[in-house]
Amino acid sequence: MSEITETPRDKAILVGLASPRLTARETADEQSLEELEALVETAGGVSVGVVLQTLPAPNPRTFIGEGKVEEIKELVKAQEATMVIFDNDLSPSQMRVLTDEFGVQVLDRSGLILDIFAQRAKTKEGRLQVELAQYQYLLPRLIGMWTHLERQAGTSGKGPIGSKGPGETQLETDRRHIHRKIDKLKEDLEDVRRVRGTQRDRRQKNEIPVVAIVGYTNAGKSTLLNALTGSDIPANNRLFDTLDTTTRLLTVSDTLDVVISDTVGFIRKLPHQLVEAFKATLEELEYADLLLHVIDISNPEWMEQAQIVDDLIAELGAEQIPCLRVYNKSDLFFGDIRPRGEMAVNISAKTGEGLDDLLAAINRVLDKGTRRVTLHLPYDKGGLLDMLYREAKVESVEYGETIDAVATVVPKVFGQVKDYVEGYTEPKEDWEQ
Repeated sequence: MSEITETPRDKAILVGLASPRLTARETADEQSLEELEALVETAGGVSVGVVLQTLPAPNPRTFIGEGKVEEIKELVKAQEATMVIFDNDLSPSQMRVLTDEFGVQVLDRSGLILDIFAQRAKTKEGRLQVELAQYQYLLPRLIGMWTHLERQAGTSGKGPIGSKGPGETQLETDRRHIHRKIDKLKEDLEDVRRVRGTQRDRRQKNEIPVVAIVGYTNAGKSTLLNALTGSDIPANNRLFDTLDTTTRLLTVSDTLDVVISDTVGFIRKLPHQLVEAFKATLEELEYADLLLHVIDISNPEWMEQAQIVDDLIAELGAEQIPCLRVYNKSDLFFGDIRPRGEMAVNISAKTGEGLDDLLAAINRVLDKGTRRVTLHLPYDKGGLLDMLYREAKVESVEYGETIDAVATVVPKVFGQVKDYVEGYTEPKEDWEQ
């Protein structure tokens, strides 16, 4: 019987360039390289070397210095690396030059994130979004892929008029094909969004509040959703574990049910075309009644990570939505003072600590004066029962001398049925005392 061997993982050399010429989003540092290492793990690879260079300005041809290129070439051989991954984004020509120099595949940060998204996408919408982002990323990089054909470009005059040979023709054909594909994907995404829109309308009519969990990647969002709803979303200690919006119904209290949805993790330097492609996943935020911003307080950089999430929430136009800061992994927090505040809760999704406080806080923010009542409706007021089914949450109905119903009602509905509420008397005005 042959032994089953695990597929060898890609061995990657990680490279970053720090330069005053690059913006904070474009430059690399030790923290962003650590995050890149975690991303490589998520993609199923392993880091076998890290190189960080500081230069006054990037080299237009090789991005990093020529000396560093030689050094990395030796490192690739010594470590038997199968790829080199840059923490910065490279231009198509730089990627082409570096691939030739190193003799192995060269990826940049955007390419790696796209690869992870492609592995993680489960729903139709997730797959469409990833595909769209991949094609948009691929388009400017096409030329490099066809250089081998351009070198063979014939001059025999047998090609179509106006063409410089098969290379260019192939390139143009591919460009057209990709543009068509991008247009088609955008149409498909619009269709999916329309369907989602009608589902959202339906939810809003039901007056079930929507709570969206947001947070930096790996902050414990899926673990929290599991802890709250007992659902079985994989909550591994991996970056980007939840790509598609996952939605559950959660009973917060006797009078409050909410739809709670988990969103994709945010990271620093999220490539722009990905923010665009994932707008539909994050679009849910705009329609949420409450955001739960999960923050991994055991991470020394939690403040910076929380700021990145806040900035992205603002970029998506959702900053006016009430936001509860949920400080997770409190069991691993070693600081002196835990953050406090009216819109802050300390929890551990893993141990369950603080979850009751979190539910109470959600209830406090979303409570619209809802109350649970027992009604005794005369039969000639049967029409009120129809109204209750439409605008309240009816738990039970029994037919005896009267129609006895138990329902959860908002103040507007309560006003219409208060005469039939068991044990209710109108509060007296001051002058009636």
